[in-house]
Amino acid sequence: MNKNILVTGGAGFIGSNFIRYVLNNTKTPCIVNLDLLTYAGNLNNLKNISKSERYKFFKADICDQDFVENLVRYEKIDTIVHFAAETHVDRSILKPDVFVQTNVNGTFSLLEAAKKNWLNGKNDIITRFHFISTDEVFGTLKPEDTPFSETTPYAPNSPYSASKASADHFVRAYGCTYGLPISISNCSNNYGPYQFPEKLIPLIILNAIQNKPLPIYGDGKQIRDWLYVEDHCEAIWKILTEGEIGETYNIGGNNQPTNLAVVESICQILDQEIGGVPHRKLITFVEDRLGHDRRYAINSTKIFKELNWRPTHSLYEGLRKTVKWYLDNMGWIKKVSKQKDSKYRVNQPYKRIEKST
Repeated sequence: MNKNILVTGGAGFIGSNFIRYVLNNTKTPCIVNLDLLTYAGNLNNLKNISKSERYKFFKADICDQDFVENLVRYEKIDTIVHFAAETHVDRSILKPDVFVQTNVNGTFSLLEAAKKNWLNGKNDIITRFHFISTDEVFGTLKPEDTPFSETTPYAPNSPYSASKASADHFVRAYGCTYGLPISISNCSNNYGPYQFPEKLIPLIILNAIQNKPLPIYGDGKQIRDWLYVEDHCEAIWKILTEGEIGETYNIGGNNQPTNLAVVESICQILDQEIGGVPHRKLITFVEDRLGHDRRYAINSTKIFKELNWRPTHSLYEGLRKTVKWYLDNMGWIKKVSKQKDSKYRVNQPYKRIEKST
């Protein structure tokens, strides 16, 4: 198992961290990265491993079903880890059609490629299609509600979470209907190195460095469960190597601070790291987002007990590592909006390879 892994969205935040984790911590012979390099995908995220003999990169759209089918076939892919997605809720409110195209149709394209290549009556290798989902598919919680579990009913409240919920259902349906060997993980909010600076934590860090306002929606009392990205990558690997086919696993960071508390912690860390006027004075409350879920909390008991996984980073430790990474990598920030893939090895596309009959 796990001999030729296709990672979709591998130039993005979580996908690039996962690729590094696998190359650095396992003996997997080949990682194939498929990414369209939209605004949030950047090959600078993988600059340090781009020349590895165990790594290949292809620039293409996951919705291009002909390309994806050929890629899976000719690279002899036995494991698909599907990260590629539009993920920013604010963008989904403005342009929901883009989220339907990428998150729903793109997932369908990958499922069809896996089904046609793996379930053709000639396949004797162990395969796995793992889908990276989100806790947002479960909707919002009241203060007294118990955390989300794997059996919590779906109740998405934004176009983003609705598109991910739809993709979840397609993945599960392909497992039940066709026998495709699938698994799903619903993770909480990730943070850490290489996160595109439209998300809360990197946005706050970078604004604070420049003495710009630190915008917080509403009263700042929205609650999220924050998960350090390296802990998430380890959990995904546990599911791929030890998890049961057909199962869903919740992955959380085991903490639920308010957004305001997270921002205040970042300000405290920056005060210690770079000094200056107390950064907390930059906090600015802005009009709340449409349909803003009030609270997320995730119950990770299943993966704790069945796969012996637990997050190793406390929130404050993870925030400190994240702040230091951004302070040490300001060059990455300058490049993040300029996709320059010509200097990296891009493998020959499979668009024109004839399908076998």
